Amino acid sequence: MPASRPRVAVVCALLVSSFVPAAGASAQEPDRSRLEAVADSMAAAALAQPVTPGVSVAVARSGEIVFARGYGHADVELDVPASPRTVYRIGSITKQFTAALVMRLVEAGRLSLDDPLSRFLPDFPRGGEVTVRHLLNHTSGIKSYTGLDEANWATIFRHDLTHDELIDLFDELPFDFEPGAEYRYNNSAYYLLGVVLERAAGEPYAEQVEGLAGDLGLDRTEYCGNAEIIRGRAEGYRYEDGALRNAAFLSMEVPGAAGALCSTVLDLVRWTHLLTTGRVVEPSSFEEMTTPAVLTTGDTTAYGYGLGLGELEGHRKISHGGGINGFTSAMAHYPDRDLTIAVLTNAEGGQPARIEEALARTALGLPLLVVKDLPLTDEERSRYVGTYELPDVDLELRVFVDGEQLMARAEGQSAFRLKYQGDDVFIASFDDRSRLVFDVEGDTATGFVLEQGGATLQARRMD
Repeated sequence: MPASRPRVAVVCALLVSSFVPAAGASAQEPDRSRLEAVADSMAAAALAQPVTPGVSVAVARSGEIVFARGYGHADVELDVPASPRTVYRIGSITKQFTAALVMRLVEAGRLSLDDPLSRFLPDFPRGGEVTVRHLLNHTSGIKSYTGLDEANWATIFRHDLTHDELIDLFDELPFDFEPGAEYRYNNSAYYLLGVVLERAAGEPYAEQVEGLAGDLGLDRTEYCGNAEIIRGRAEGYRYEDGALRNAAFLSMEVPGAAGALCSTVLDLVRWTHLLTTGRVVEPSSFEEMTTPAVLTTGDTTAYGYGLGLGELEGHRKISHGGGINGFTSAMAHYPDRDLTIAVLTNAEGGQPARIEEALARTALGLPLLVVKDLPLTDEERSRYVGTYELPDVDLELRVFVDGEQLMARAEGQSAFRLKYQGDDVFIASFDDRSRLVFDVEGDTATGFVLEQGGATLQARRMD
């Protein structure tokens, strides 16, 4: 569950891109020694930066662990090393557990995907227009509570809010769009799904998750309450004002079914194997979970139910990431190779998606990306400086100069570097896959195209 809207990510990064799989490497079986080399290199580079204390990774094929290792510290103050069994907050990876619980109740006839929200929350404004399906695929139009102003995160979200108290934060706000008309990632929707699950099953969400995890042998996957003693739990950190600090407190009652679970990399790759092989939900239900949503316009999205849908150079990819106070996470499954990778970090500035893709490329026999960092003159930097609007996601992004570096900052988020690739193209420092291609007329950029996470967004200059 991101601590703010998941539009332009906000983590610092580093790049290791020197390792390329040798010609003739098996296209079917991941090579453990190559995976070790890439994981060791990427983790060493990450830990060399003060922003990331610890990383855990696991790679599995057909449910069997190929490689798993921990790096750095799960707890810096107590000098506890990270391992594959270290327990991390997984943030929005929680959503696929929530979606699977919904599908299990659908299979049991306890609810329907076309049930209106009003069946479970009769007083929710316009609840008769929003279905369970809209909540699952982020097309409800309900305002996401994690997109509210920063004051809420700093004060209200430190408290153990009841369902009524948290829903009161957003239920009276205008919808962002008509239900089914657009896709917009939405933590309110998944929080509400937790309430739906409780009212349909007559059991608290945490107990439903932990009961399912117990049945599946996921012994380190549970609701990540603040008060509970959780064996092997990592501490979460943020990098601020030049120093590593403990993450800001967040009541874990707030993320709920949108992002309140803890797990390990070992449990997550096992979970994926069980989910994809009919042990969690029926194969037909999993097919629904991995089918793109269709909007009322006829357009499709790159999201199913709790799972993102995309590809990596022709390889189908089912994935999700997570970001929550003190932690970032990434998990991906490549169904054509039955390959699963999980990367967890105990830092708000961690780089799990970068490490995951490097491991995937290695296992799939693809070359690793090479990112340039070309110098810019003062005159060249100045042409990009300005404030830009991305209307499709209701976001403003400011480009500015800090010393000799060109930086960008999305509203309410942290600044990140723009690495120049030539020809008015930049790569965001937090993610090699996030490209900004500027349109330049004369000596001034008039806008840019953002390519991120399989989406393409157009930005226009505001000043």
